[in-house]
Amino acid sequence: MIRLDIFSDPVCPWCYIGKAHLDRALETRPDHPFLIEWHPFQLNPDMPPEGMDRRSYLETKFGGRQAAVEVYAQVQAAAEAAGLEIDFSAIERTPNTLDAHRLIHWAGLEGRQAAVVSALFRGYFREGLDIGVPEVLADIAGRCGMDRALTLRLLSSDADREDLAARDADARAKGVRAVPTFLVARRHVVPGAQPVELWQQVIDELAAAKGSDA
Repeated sequence: MIRLDIFSDPVCPWCYIGKAHLDRALETRPDHPFLIEWHPFQLNPDMPPEGMDRRSYLETKFGGRQAAVEVYAQVQAAAEAAGLEIDFSAIERTPNTLDAHRLIHWAGLEGRQAAVVSALFRGYFREGLDIGVPEVLADIAGRCGMDRALTLRLLSSDADREDLAARDADARAKGVRAVPTFLVARRHVVPGAQPVELWQQVIDELAAAKGSDA
């Protein structure tokens, strides 16, 4: 197996789109060699713990309502091309995502990371869930086969909070500036929401290299 480390944030629409492209490529290459692990990167590390109103956040981030509308029209078009449904009108708040990253970490320990990551993206972008709320995260954990009550207790504590923040900081120190960022075999960096065809090519090249080594 070959490691594919993914640095991502569940409120990043390009991460959602990038995941959709990767998933489609993996479906066409069922014998792919990747062992996938998701890693924390907060788009908004200084976000207040309670999050903030999404409209205010976007207008501040992009310098006004019109600029935000234009940027997200591009995102919407890219999502539709990737076969994704995004309901931006349902998203009322932009959350602090540290707790979501803690959940992703715990899901990885139980072999449920892929399911939880998918549920977080779907919950935020399609259902308008506030994934900064512990009860919402615990519900997602429960639906993905994790212990809901235990997850809620962990979220009410500081368990792994410092570790996840340190991993985020370490990724930035090593050069990760935006997400999604993919790291293949701990050597090759693939930035951005790459198209399906690129991932198919990567998988085919890895398979060819393995065959030549046999």
